[in-house]
Amino acid sequence: MGSAVPGHPERRAASPHWLGHDTQMKTHLLRYFVVLAEELHFGRAAQRLAITQPPLSVAIKSLEEDLGVRLLERDAKQVRLTDAGAAFLIEARQVLSQIQRAADVARNVAQGRQGQLDIGVTGSMIYRDLPHVMQAFAQQRPDIDITLHEMSTTEQQAAILRGQLQGGFVNIITPAPGLELWPLAPDTLVCCLPENHPQAQQASLDLRSLAHERFVMFVRDVSPANYDNVIACLHNAGIHPRTSHAVRQWLAVISLVAIGQGVALVPSCMQRAGMAGVRYVPLHSNHGQTALTAGAFVWHPQSRSAALDALIDVIKAPRTGSAG
Repeated sequence: MGSAVPGHPERRAASPHWLGHDTQMKTHLLRYFVVLAEELHFGRAAQRLAITQPPLSVAIKSLEEDLGVRLLERDAKQVRLTDAGAAFLIEARQVLSQIQRAADVARNVAQGRQGQLDIGVTGSMIYRDLPHVMQAFAQQRPDIDITLHEMSTTEQQAAILRGQLQGGFVNIITPAPGLELWPLAPDTLVCCLPENHPQAQQASLDLRSLAHERFVMFVRDVSPANYDNVIACLHNAGIHPRTSHAVRQWLAVISLVAIGQGVALVPSCMQRAGMAGVRYVPLHSNHGQTALTAGAFVWHPQSRSAALDALIDVIKAPRTGSAG
């Protein structure tokens, strides 16, 4: 085992002061030591470090004094590691590796190559723009993790303003004050009927033919824009609907239609949910062919980061095909 450096009996390797307040100024000593330990030759080590031998010798001596142990045995013929030096070499390499990793992480996050995003999403967006966006983003930014939080449009905007989400896929055309918005491709409304409904097998139908039906609706405060658009569509067709079952999700609306609790107007993208017991029939009347309130991605301008900017770039990128 290496002996204590003469003249410093009070120093202990277990708690060297170089790990204290001046650690950042001392990390270069670790690099000098590692290179010398690999070369076991002051001349070659100095050449690798692009310094002269005297500063290297001073640096190693300073490190040993700070640690209170001898790391190297050297004479005119050779340099070799002490047992303490061999043990310290393992730890020094790990420290330098961790420092490099920390620097890489910081640069990657700053440049939008790495990071974490918490993003809100409404239920219908899972069947609309979200799949394409997530796949494209994963290909372009594989080291940025996105955690999705299913929330209503109202809940998402509140969470974004509080800083709990960095952005959200919502069903609005005008954002809450303080938020910015990028519109997504609009979707159209189709009629969702029980599979045994007399008009369920038609290629299309006139919305006015359903004036006598009971319509399943969701509560307005979950997504006012969607609710108002459905009501406007019905009113344009001269229908003042009898409504039932105030629910919070499009899937709940479709589920109630499936068990015979009424009919509904739903986004055409909901057909991708594959719900059994229903049929989706397009509307051929001009009264009914009203686009669903366009979806959007919203964010707080003060929460912009390189990772969020990368996601927004993917969302803004043009693509073929419709939202469905």
